[in-house]
Amino acid sequence: MENICLKARWLFTGAAFAVIAQSSLACMYSPEAHAQEGSFEDFPFLVRCELSGIVRAYYLSKIGPDGVAVYVTPDNQAGTITMRGKAEPVGGDWSGSCAGKTLEQLRSAGQAYDLPH
Repeated sequence: MENICLKARWLFTGAAFAVIAQSSLACMYSPEAHAQEGSFEDFPFLVRCELSGIVRAYYLSKIGPDGVAVYVTPDNQAGTITMRGKAEPVGGDWSGSCAGKTLEQLRSAGQAYDLPH
């Protein structure tokens, strides 16, 4: 009897995890997300920036309803950019190799890395 209860609990836990994962993915790919200016396919997955001899990888973290993409480094530095705007720092002033560049400029400079489709 105890073995059956353990199996039932394991099945319930697995099913609950699956439901949570599916609802998270549904939220990521909702019609509202595609209606905004820009989607995950429009922005590079990674942007490489240099400041004072230190090169950092900024990873695409989120795209807000206003079309502003937020990029974050593993050491919690962040920047934003839009489809037609320029890269800006979050929470500080910096004049690194990404500051003030558009997505087109970052791509042509070899600083933007897209995921293959």
